Amino acid sequence: MNNWIEVVALEDIPQLGSRVINTDTMKIALFRTAKDEVFAIKDACPHKQGPLSQGIVHGNSVTCPMHNWKIDLASGQALAPDEGCTNVFAVKVKNGMVYIDLAVAAAA
Repeated sequence: MNNWIEVVALEDIPQLGSRVINTDTMKIALFRTAKDEVFAIKDACPHKQGPLSQGIVHGNSVTCPMHNWKIDLASGQALAPDEGCTNVFAVKVKNGMVYIDLAVAAAA
């Protein structure tokens, strides 16, 4: 079954920035790194549910704007010394468009 959904053009996600997409059940933040890698995670920090989409991207992680927790964009795991996890979604870029698979999520 084809679960990939086209969500946004790569150029519409600023480097070191994010865009938010809304589903029926949650907000998902799409992040673009300095190397044009794209990641999709639930837009909620595992600590106090802060909006990760408003955080600062550095390398392959984002810092939550509320309490400075650092979250790995690939795994959704909080970086030590913090502990916790948020959902991550499979992403691919094809012909300048970003696709997400909402059926493939690592549970937090």
